[in-house]
Amino acid sequence: MIDAASSATADFVVVANRLPVDLERLPDGTQRWKTSPGGLVTALEPFLRVHHGAWVGWPGVPDVEVEPIKDDDMTLHPVPLSTVEVADYYEGFSNATLWPLYHDVVAPPVFHRHWWNAYQEINERFAAATAKVASENATVWVQDYQLQLVPRMLRELRPDLRIGFFLHIPFPPVELFLQLPWRTELIRGLLGADLVGFHLPGGAQNFMFLARRLAGASASRSTVGIRTRLGEVNVDDRTVRVGAFPISIDSTALDKMARSKPIRQRAGQIRGELGNPKTILLGVDRLDYTKGIDVRLRALEELYADGRINADDVVMVQLATPSRERVEHYQRMRNDIEQAVGRINGEFGRVGHPAVHYLHQSIPREELIAFYVAADVMLVTPVRDGMNLVAKEYVACRPDLDGALVLSEFAGAAAELTRAFLVNPHDLDGIKSAIERAIRAGPDERHRRMRTLRRQVMTHDVQRWAQSFLAALGSDARS
Repeated sequence: MIDAASSATADFVVVANRLPVDLERLPDGTQRWKTSPGGLVTALEPFLRVHHGAWVGWPGVPDVEVEPIKDDDMTLHPVPLSTVEVADYYEGFSNATLWPLYHDVVAPPVFHRHWWNAYQEINERFAAATAKVASENATVWVQDYQLQLVPRMLRELRPDLRIGFFLHIPFPPVELFLQLPWRTELIRGLLGADLVGFHLPGGAQNFMFLARRLAGASASRSTVGIRTRLGEVNVDDRTVRVGAFPISIDSTALDKMARSKPIRQRAGQIRGELGNPKTILLGVDRLDYTKGIDVRLRALEELYADGRINADDVVMVQLATPSRERVEHYQRMRNDIEQAVGRINGEFGRVGHPAVHYLHQSIPREELIAFYVAADVMLVTPVRDGMNLVAKEYVACRPDLDGALVLSEFAGAAAELTRAFLVNPHDLDGIKSAIERAIRAGPDERHRRMRTLRRQVMTHDVQRWAQSFLAALGSDARS
């Protein structure tokens, strides 16, 4: 239930580009709220509700002013953006400059000064909104690459706050980050936090090096590594902690839903609707060039062409959530993927029995879990990914210990899910071999692998992730 709320302050505040709900405009001119998609919401919302906190973010529709609202156990504080600001700050600097740069320049980043100016202005707006929402000595947790200037801006406005920042995408190698014309400003922005968190130790190490090189920080302790997660740098008479905190999911809730009778019945129906093939391959991705959808389709096509698998026995389902549809690069990518699907079905499918079932739409949560339960092999093949929660969701949804996970080495999840069928997404023959091995793996091998994967995912859940980050933030990180 969402109601209008007062502007009361909160002791715990999450700041993210988007609210955990979206404002939706209906054809009749009315508006309604609906749950936002995405791993960030999945990861943070349960923890925030427990702590009765506040969430600061954009409501998902430009050119609207919305009052703060109460959503059960948390208060939502919308930050307005105009259509031009969405184009420059979000689609421009965030997703055409930072996103490709941070993902190993899979696509060339674009460096426009007016995008940078918009990025600064919107970060200032988020910082000002947060300064009003946070109570005295509150804890503020800033999220992700769209808001990397907020920690420093917020510290200048509210030095009493304890500020954490977590990056949900990869932090790039030093040589790539140095391409950015505004590299120093971003590093100084992040150094406004008391704790800066990354998925992997490598990202933390890269950041600490850049903090010293670009911002004049000195290392007071360098303990970031495989076994120890926290390092420290000194800057502006303050100590900033830097660490690796691999994000996870609400695995217990997913496990419970996957065991439920309605979900298992729906999974059986899905298999029936697909013609009860021997093997169902599944891909679940936001439609993005980093996700490797094109790579797995090429691998599948060649496996069919080589005769190593048969479309009567092995079918693929690709669920592609729409993403950034106004951006030309994404439009071209969607066309390329749909052409590949059509080509594969034209050559290897038959009437009523396509080889690839492709859905370009958002899927309800319960339906997605049913697909996880129905699928025999999960394909997660990004060329670069900060973590990839889909891989962990699939594992959490397999209490039967069946199913196989084919996982890119360049997803952050690969550091934890070492018993998956790991692949180099740039090695097409390697992907083909891994898919074939996953299809042909016997019950004993599948169960051994899945048992180990589930032990990791069920133990290291989203609550443990958040608690470990906040525990590190709550210690005396400030001078």
